[in-house]
Amino acid sequence: MPNGLIQQDSLRAHPDGVALALTLPWYRSLWLSSVSTISVTVDGEEVPPEDLRVELDGRTYRIDELPEQSETLWFLQQHPLLVVRRDRPLALGEAHRIGIAGDLRLPYMQIAPGADGGPGMYVPNVVRQSLDLTVRQGPDAAPALVSEAAPPPPATESDPFRLGLTLYSASAEFRAGWFDFDGLLDRVAELDIGPGIEIVASQMVPTYPVVSDDFLRTWRAAFDRHGFDASSFGANLDMGRRRDRDMTPDEEFEFSELLFEGAKKLGFPLVRIQSAKPELLRRLLPVAERLELQLAYEIHAPMGPNSEPILRVRETYAELDSPLLGFVADFSSTMHSMSPTLLRAVRRAGLDDEAVGRLQEIWATDATMRERQEEFIGYLRGRDFDPGRLGSFAHLAFNMHGHVAPSEWADIMPQITHVHAKFYDIDEQGQEPAIDYPELVRVFVEGGYRGYWSSEWEGHAFAELGEVDPLILVRRQHDLIRESMRSVTAVV
Repeated sequence: MPNGLIQQDSLRAHPDGVALALTLPWYRSLWLSSVSTISVTVDGEEVPPEDLRVELDGRTYRIDELPEQSETLWFLQQHPLLVVRRDRPLALGEAHRIGIAGDLRLPYMQIAPGADGGPGMYVPNVVRQSLDLTVRQGPDAAPALVSEAAPPPPATESDPFRLGLTLYSASAEFRAGWFDFDGLLDRVAELDIGPGIEIVASQMVPTYPVVSDDFLRTWRAAFDRHGFDASSFGANLDMGRRRDRDMTPDEEFEFSELLFEGAKKLGFPLVRIQSAKPELLRRLLPVAERLELQLAYEIHAPMGPNSEPILRVRETYAELDSPLLGFVADFSSTMHSMSPTLLRAVRRAGLDDEAVGRLQEIWATDATMRERQEEFIGYLRGRDFDPGRLGSFAHLAFNMHGHVAPSEWADIMPQITHVHAKFYDIDEQGQEPAIDYPELVRVFVEGGYRGYWSSEWEGHAFAELGEVDPLILVRRQHDLIRESMRSVTAVV
């Protein structure tokens, strides 16, 4: 997914000069307060901040007002206009060099909590673009998609896992408007990559964190039409929604309760939770009991089942002693190498062979994620390379790729209630080049896991839009998983 605020079809005619149709440079919806600042140049000329304004949902905001908009959601499929005031309106067909710089922060990816009532530190996303654009009337049409996969072999009662996917796998295409929600589910049905459907609520629900009755009707109609099964509801906790402070404990509870109620409304049996703070879990357990929901904390790269923060969660679980508490196993934790998809992306961003080699060397060390990030960023600066050219990749290279041994999942297998079958690519041999799927299947079959493996293609974080069809890749990954689990069960 290109880390950009503008695309080739972004420049639009506007009576006040010109407008840029903005694209959210992330995979999920964010609060407008996530935007720290935006600046623009036209043909190399800096536009004064007072000549910029953002139009979203019928309201207009100055650039310096954006960090205050913690109640305004920028939904993933929305394209607000950044209006650039000019002495004369630009005409259709005119070509101009447009530069845009944006600084955002991700309000649920907290690096460190705030101190003394102040705001915490959050993962940044830095956007720097310069494109030659032509003034257009509207967006480009979505391309036609072609099914290139043969029907899968049917599931059998002896298969240990049920298969499905998280719609997050099609993040880039959904963001670009290639699908509406109905169309995306139709495509999943066409390729027969259900029946399990998982969503990230902040990505798919236009009225996030509330599930509206309109969305519920669309959801139920699609599930009735295709025979899908709701598998996992992904809930984030936007602790940094406000810029002046983190959420209070009461706000964390109220925000989470809203999401739980939405999950129940849509028929999900399980919520993937982001926070396992003991006090928050104590307050949320009665809500989960009332709504009959399982709560599963995601173990994601760079951590594994025996990482210190996860050991603390396991201690909390032991103390609370509830059958509703479990884990989501995300296979980003157990990678044997960095994804070729990521390495291609950082090369496009300007890294040479030496830098790519150094990146992989630092990744393979046992230092903490923060230490590895800082070492790599320091290396780049030492070579006079602006880390901002990598956008969020300088951070994501480490917090999205872990190198824990697959065997460690066995240590908590009875508590694993859902699986994110994370993958980045399927090669010509039908394998995931950075993740050992046959070994993971063996560990989970022998460990007695019986539940959903939800395919999660995360190559969109690094691939260009249209570079691959992610749902075709999911289809191919299902073949790999089926072949692997049937090979294991044949031996067992």
